[in-house]
Amino acid sequence: MTPRAALPQSLVDTLSRLLPRGGFTVEYADLLSYGYDNSRLEAMAQGVVWARSEIDVIAIVRACREHRVPLIARGQGTNTTGATVPVHGGIVLSLERMNRILEIDPDNRAAVVEPGVLNGDLQEALKQHGLFWPPDPTSAAFSSIGGNLACNAGGPRAVKYGACRDNVLALNAVAGTGELLICGARTTKGATGYDLTRFLVGSEGTLAVITQATLKLTPLPETVRTLRALYSDVSSAAQAVARLMRQPATPCALEFMDAEALRLARDIGGAAIPPAGALLMIEVDGSEASIHSAVDAVTRAASGDGLLALDSAGDAAEVQKLWAARKALSPALRSIAPKKINEDVVVPVSRLPDLVVAVADISRRSGIPIVTFGHAGNGNLHVNLMFDPEQPMQATMAPRALAEVFDRVIALGGTLSGEHGIGITKRQFMSKAISPQTLAMMHAIKAQFDPDGIMNPGKLLP
Repeated sequence: MTPRAALPQSLVDTLSRLLPRGGFTVEYADLLSYGYDNSRLEAMAQGVVWARSEIDVIAIVRACREHRVPLIARGQGTNTTGATVPVHGGIVLSLERMNRILEIDPDNRAAVVEPGVLNGDLQEALKQHGLFWPPDPTSAAFSSIGGNLACNAGGPRAVKYGACRDNVLALNAVAGTGELLICGARTTKGATGYDLTRFLVGSEGTLAVITQATLKLTPLPETVRTLRALYSDVSSAAQAVARLMRQPATPCALEFMDAEALRLARDIGGAAIPPAGALLMIEVDGSEASIHSAVDAVTRAASGDGLLALDSAGDAAEVQKLWAARKALSPALRSIAPKKINEDVVVPVSRLPDLVVAVADISRRSGIPIVTFGHAGNGNLHVNLMFDPEQPMQATMAPRALAEVFDRVIALGGTLSGEHGIGITKRQFMSKAISPQTLAMMHAIKAQFDPDGIMNPGKLLP
């Protein structure tokens, strides 16, 4: 990465005075370390700060605004869209040291946390209270709550319990003006003014820095049953998804894998899965009294043309191994080709069969292998275009194939992202998904929150 110009000395002096020793750096190694994320994109920051408190964040934002220096809030850098890459330089604000669980309130089914708390650590703390926070992205063990909220993360359980936006009650956030916003309340109902809480979730740090979140919790179910359905082809599996989502027993997870994803799950993830054209992992949860009827209902819906086998996971170890193989898929894709374009498109569930057929057709015509898996119950498909950038034909065809995938998704009534967000990688396609009038309103809203344009510039909005 090419080094950037030094920060204004007055800003360096201000940050050095505001933060304790070790709270601010311009060391080259640190600038490198905080210049990339899981998108594999990278750019050089001009400085890195580690906030310890909401007061620190307010002071940092105000200092950056005074000097018109970009500010990029960052959790653990697990996002795949380049949303935390400092493309215009500036200060990377790491929130990893703001990692306290401030309160767990079982009576109101709420938890108050700082943004640097890891999703997995929160889940462990909630277990002793018989509760969980529904968003469970694949990166839950090492992604932060603040990052989850910034891109409205979901995960497998979103099909029944919703994504981040459906499971947050209140937020504290510092806008680009340096003002502290307190949004929402510790209630599950509210009709008091604009809902800025839900508005900030998914805004990718372009409006404000989240400093505290009050999360809506859910009781852990008494029992869970996991079923595995194998199909002769992806179309049959997609048709089964539509049937499963029409009947009353909503699965708590409904995951889709195509044939290549199944091969990776076997060869790299170690799952004992016979060869098939596609697989659905179906989970249902609930009380011991109701679970049998729920299993019967999803079994009937999963049955139909193309079904090769339908069975239940034998024990907890088998379930864990199947989920481990599913969660290993994304990194395992690196074994197919040197580079992948990983997108998380979403369509109405009823149009999922059309999407999987369209993706297969695009792959065939372009010559670009496309591996698909994801959260089928939401119509949320992870489309992975695999190619070698050293091969001129593949390097040319992969972006064209991606654009065609997006065109097809939008034609089917879907949109660009279900849970990864927009960041850098999908920013150029926003005008395909959102009307000019709506984009203009979004830019106007951005100007109100961030009048000087310092908050994560170059992301999300075209």
